[in-house]
Amino acid sequence: MDTEGLVAPIARKALSDGVTLAVAESLTCGALVNALGAGEDSVEWLAGGVVAYQTSTKVDVLGMDPGVYPCSSECAVQLAVGVRELLRADVAVSTTGVGGPGADGEHPAGTVFIGWASDRGVGHRAFSFDGAPEEVLDQTVAMALRELLGLLEGA
Repeated sequence: MDTEGLVAPIARKALSDGVTLAVAESLTCGALVNALGAGEDSVEWLAGGVVAYQTSTKVDVLGMDPGVYPCSSECAVQLAVGVRELLRADVAVSTTGVGGPGADGEHPAGTVFIGWASDRGVGHRAFSFDGAPEEVLDQTVAMALRELLGLLEGA
């Protein structure tokens, strides 16, 4: 996946505005922070990321409320809030969902939630992506980068 076209403007905007970013990943297992880490001068603007695959990690490390369904908008928002606080970042995004194959009992494969948190508030978006698991992950990373760029640009 070529994410350079998204990461480069994120890096420029974060650098010019003096903003730090953080990510919490479940579904993408580190692929998002890996893409961001390749950005120019990432040490200046990327606070870091937390891969919280198991529900217990989401609860214990990122402060997700016990009982929150891990494939939900509520989870996505709580992960973004948690990683923003943990890493003391200005802006945070999170990824959670079902990459596939199959379903999680409630959602079909390709169901994705991206959450965010900043000083302007919190929110989420839900997506339904098609393809093999690796294609769902690639689409999720690309969409999370787009959401992050939109947050930085004030959209």
